[in-house]
Parts: sequence; C-alpha cells; structure tokens
Amino acid sequence: MHLLKAGGAEIPAIGLGSFGLKDGLCSSIVTRAIEIGYRHVDTAAMYYNEAAIGDGIRAASVPRDSIFLTTKVWPTEIGASAMTQSTQASLKRLGLDYVDLLLIHWPNPDIDLAESIGALNRMRQHGLTRHIGVSNFTRPLLKQARALSEAPLICNQIEYHPQLDQSRMLEHLRADDMAFVSYCPLGRGETMKSAAVRLAAEAHGRTPAQIILRWHVQQPGVAAIPRTSNPARLEENFDIFDFELSQDEMAAISTMRSAGRRICDFEFSPAWDQD
Repeated sequence: MHLLKAGGAEIPAIGLGSFGLKDGLCSSIVTRAIEIGYRHVDTAAMYYNEAAIGDGIRAASVPRDSIFLTTKVWPTEIGASAMTQSTQASLKRLGLDYVDLLLIHWPNPDIDLAESIGALNRMRQHGLTRHIGVSNFTRPLLKQARALSEAPLICNQIEYHPQLDQSRMLEHLRADDMAFVSYCPLGRGETMKSAAVRLAAEAHGRTPAQIILRWHVQQPGVAAIPRTSNPARLEENFDIFDFELSQDEMAAISTMRSAGRRICDFEFSPAWDQD
C-alpha cells in the first residue's frame, strides 16, 4: 500500500469514499473493501452513515489501528462547543474512541476561523482524533488556518479530477507538507470517455477508472477516495499499484484540466481560487 506522509501522518493513497452509501449496503461495502486491502475509509457526519461505517469496520478481520478513518464536522457545527458535541456524536455513532483524521467539512464565514481551528486542535488534544485537517479550503483560507493551528493540518480534502485544474493548490499543499485528498476523483462520465484516458487504458490493459486513479496517485502528495456501491468496482479501484503511466500519458490526461469542470459547487461554497 502506497502511503502519503504529511505532518506526521501516513495516509493510504487510495481510500473508500462513502457519500450516498447507507445501512447494510454501506457496512458490507466497507467490510469488503477492508478485506480487499483498503486501509483508508472516509465518512462525515452529514453522510448519515457513520453507524454503518463502524459496523463495517468491526465486521472486518483487521485490527482497528490498521484502518485510517476520517470523518468531518459540518460547517454549522465548527464553533467551540458545537464541534465537541458533533465529534463526540460522530464517535458514538461509529462506536469508536477516536478517528484518525477529523476535518472541517466546509469553511464557514459566519464562524471565526480562529475559534474553529482552536476547537479542531482541542479535539486532537483530548484524544478524539489523531490528526486534524480541513476540506474545501481555498489557498488564502489554508494560509490563515495553518497560522492559527498549533498542530499540523495534514490535508485539504477537495474536489480533483482531470477536468479541474488544481495545480496551484497542489503546489501550495506540497510546500506546506500537507496531503491533497481528492474527492470526486473520477469526475463525470465524459472524463473516462476521453481519448487520452482510453488510449492509456488500451495500452496498459486497464479500465478507464483505473487509469484516472493511477493518474491521481502518481502525482506526489495526492490520495484519492473513490466511492462505489459495486463490490467488483472496489477491487478494480484498488488494483492500480502494479503499473505506471508514462510522462506523456500523464501529460495528455492533465491537458483536460482546461475544461474547468467543478461538480461540487454550492451556495455555501467559498469563492474558489481562480488561478
């Protein structure tokens, strides 16, 4: 398993995203993923599946300390007292004493950043999480958050796929010893139908999804958390560590970033970096 080292943490480069997975299906997918070899599982309070995630982890024949588990606090709950309550509630639903990584799910301009980063640090100090980080933060917000945080912020979890240029964010995170964790890593269907991806898939005898995930993990400091409800796809998404894309193939796929396609853009999203 390829590990990213950032801020004292070791993050498996491929994880299981769980948005939209619920109940027994969620639990069974988590258990099967761990049996295949996944050691990175991602959830959030607003996914409403933390109990099922916990059940899936316990059903797998792997020690808890071998799993890198992430959950996230919703932006309305990142004030000082609310974050404690939200984190404790997440742990109760998970049936666990701690998570490996606790993230602020989205920035909230109505709550002082110093307050929320301070609260995030206290969750670590109290042993509720081993590491802390953020999600959906812009570069200016990251700079402020890092200056306010006593402990290292180990990652920014943010949308990334071949049709969205995140090169400046990647440079920023690498310079600050932070990992880039890609959600929506496969993009839309048209991404997998592109000529660059199809040609690489034919050359390596792989699926388009495997090519795109390999494109992610071959970039220094990048992890990806694809989501699937299909057990067969679980194996496919994980089986990407025994081949390598050429520099030309990497470059051809990266040219798709000029499309500037963003999947997750909401009224509460920050003003995204424009360069």
